[in-house]
Amino acid sequence: MPTHESFLPENRLLLDAVSEGIYGFDLDGHAVFINPAAERMTGWKANELLGKTIHNFHHHSHADGSHYPHEDCPIYQTLKDGKAREISNEVFWRKDGSSFPVHYSSTPVWQDGKLKGVVAIFRDISLQKQTEQSLRQALEQVQALSEQLASENSLLQAELEDKRGPSQITGSSDCIQNLQKQIRLVANTDSTVLIQGENGTGKELVARELHQLSSRRDKPMISVNCAAFSASLLESELFGHEKGAFTGASSRRKGRFELAHKGTLFLDEVAELSLEAQSKLLRVIQEQEFERVGGSERIKVDIRLIAATHHDLQKRVEQGLFRMDLFYRLNVFPLKVPPLRQRAGDIPELVQQLLKSLSQKLGKPLAGVDATSLKRLQQYSWPGNVRELQNLLEREAILTHQPILKMSSIPGSQAVPVAGKTLAEVEASHILSTLEDCDWRISGPNGVAAILGLPPSTLRSRMQKLGIRRP
Repeated sequence: MPTHESFLPENRLLLDAVSEGIYGFDLDGHAVFINPAAERMTGWKANELLGKTIHNFHHHSHADGSHYPHEDCPIYQTLKDGKAREISNEVFWRKDGSSFPVHYSSTPVWQDGKLKGVVAIFRDISLQKQTEQSLRQALEQVQALSEQLASENSLLQAELEDKRGPSQITGSSDCIQNLQKQIRLVANTDSTVLIQGENGTGKELVARELHQLSSRRDKPMISVNCAAFSASLLESELFGHEKGAFTGASSRRKGRFELAHKGTLFLDEVAELSLEAQSKLLRVIQEQEFERVGGSERIKVDIRLIAATHHDLQKRVEQGLFRMDLFYRLNVFPLKVPPLRQRAGDIPELVQQLLKSLSQKLGKPLAGVDATSLKRLQQYSWPGNVRELQNLLEREAILTHQPILKMSSIPGSQAVPVAGKTLAEVEASHILSTLEDCDWRISGPNGVAAILGLPPSTLRSRMQKLGIRRP
């Protein structure tokens, strides 16, 4: 093969002018030609490499620094078999010890049917790699945003379909006024809030009010009902999972913690968490970071946590059902939502607001209820609280053809408090009467739980507490 000095002047001019680096090798793998572009890219001068095995200078290691034997090098393989090769996934090393990604080809040189050597032509593809990396990162960001928007949209749609009743806390009673004052005090902080109250009192409504009054109002409030998921599914629901993390995990999914980043996470019925889930929740609250199920990446989040329960968490701690350390983490600022029976004076205002919402929902004019019905509504003990009132009004609104409702199915004679009866006795009497009317059907759309506005599990618990058994 011609040596560095044996090229014709016109050929040298052409080879010196090209922007790609060019190396010429003899059959022993020694450098016999090096053009200026190769010198500029590698920092090695021709007189330092001519007659030597260049692989030991600029191709001795892979990109990760591991040893690259010269016999594995495509350039030297071409010297052995005379086959041309083209490579795009390797690096060359500069004289200063740095490396750069290259695309290179090794082409055999033949003369009179005999292999004389190899020519290697290479170019620096750093800019191309950087562009590809930038595009990949941009694509990942777009994909992540798309996933987040799709997940948030799905959650928001589900929440909107499930939202019923008033959009704000209603009432002028002392207990409601005090609750609203406390909400305003804590709303614009990042303090964790624990909302406690009976089922149907509007704990989620309080959580939404806290979020709307906070500095995070422009970010999502993500809700999760801890009682709605099994222990095995709850972790995936809260923290998300990677593709293939378990059977059925066909794609990566973000959890509620990740979706609530910069916003508010509302954990409803937090007392229903298993002890294992409580432990994981405590760690996330403390560290503000977590791993998706099946993943190893630590994901940091910035959330405001609001929890709610109808249970007495202090009692559940004493029973060993709830972690004491998690209780104190959640109970930073407790809020107590009063039951409807403690604020009967708010019922007229509540009725008007609920009927306004029902009028829009049902598409019929609803102006109010008659005075007799309103008085009976205020006398009833409302074991299902505002939710039970809302359900009752909706049933009556569907049946009526008049703008003024006359409550035909109002909890009546059995439920009105009378002298000599305790509140528990009145409540038991009403539940028993409703059970008999429904042939003791507890669950389902026409069951007693739905009529009273209670979860079936809560109704069964109250029946047990009040000693109500089917004859």
